Amino acid sequence: MAFRDGPFETLKVPLAWTAAAATVAAGVLAFVLLLGDRASGDEPAYGALRGGVAQTAGPVSGLFAAPVRWIGAASDHVAGYFNAVEENRRLRQQLAELEPWRDQAIALKNVNARYEAMLGLRVEPPVAMATARSVSESRGPFANARLLDAGSSKGVRVGNPVVNEHGLVGRIAGVTPGVSRMVLLTDVASRTPVLVDRTDARAIMTGDGSDNPRLEFIRGAEAIQSGDRILSSGDGGGVPRGVPIGVAARGIDGSWRVKLFSDRGAIDYVRILLFQDFAQLADREALNAPPLAGLTAAPPVDAATAAAISDETVRQAAAAAAATRSETAPPQPAPGAQPR
Repeated sequence: MAFRDGPFETLKVPLAWTAAAATVAAGVLAFVLLLGDRASGDEPAYGALRGGVAQTAGPVSGLFAAPVRWIGAASDHVAGYFNAVEENRRLRQQLAELEPWRDQAIALKNVNARYEAMLGLRVEPPVAMATARSVSESRGPFANARLLDAGSSKGVRVGNPVVNEHGLVGRIAGVTPGVSRMVLLTDVASRTPVLVDRTDARAIMTGDGSDNPRLEFIRGAEAIQSGDRILSSGDGGGVPRGVPIGVAARGIDGSWRVKLFSDRGAIDYVRILLFQDFAQLADREALNAPPLAGLTAAPPVDAATAAAISDETVRQAAAAAAATRSETAPPQPAPGAQPR
């Protein structure tokens, strides 16, 4: 029996229309993703269009990403169940190795707290944070970005740093009311001022599309070694000082690179530091006081101090008058001398 004589004859036209609609929808979706993944968006019209695309694609990407996360969590649960014995043995060994370090860390923490109290050191002020979830990923040979389900409605602004439980992840490059776009540290547009924890040497960490960003403009001779911890320096006021980033390592090309702490786990839930610059951590009115404001802040002079100042002034005036009289008076002859 031919196909046209079978029961599917009536479904031929609906199937054709369905296939055509699916093709058009796939084309529109590809165009939308292309707009959202474009690296350069300085034109105002294009920036508004990309913001609208990100605002629309955020909830849709979160909906499609949920089954993937569920499947990944289920596979990790099954794998962990079958590897429980070996994992337990490995964790016991790590616990035995880390117990001495824990005791030393507690002791150093107590000593550091006493030193800070004794020296009156000012600790870093707290920075407000907003929790977000990565709902979409944009990867390519150069562009590395994520869409986060938190936007300007939660106080997120362009330039805010993003961290996870391991360290610095990236910075916010675009914001809509409900979605923000995060550029990772590995993106070619990423530039982060950093310091070497051991020597306090400054450098610039530059993304080049690889998993390990480069360290450029390192200050000082022999200022860095393999294994040195890399932290944010706070220079420029974009990122608070002391945020963990990674460890230094030599690349195959001989350049210094950074193994990022954020690569230790999946970048799923992150925290956005609502940090714009260091001015938000201080009282601007106190910093903008008049230059001679300190002269009016002295306590009033009491009666005893005023009397002492007056007596000293009288004595100085009397001494000056006596010196003037002695200089202008004619010389007196000595007793017993005969005038000529």
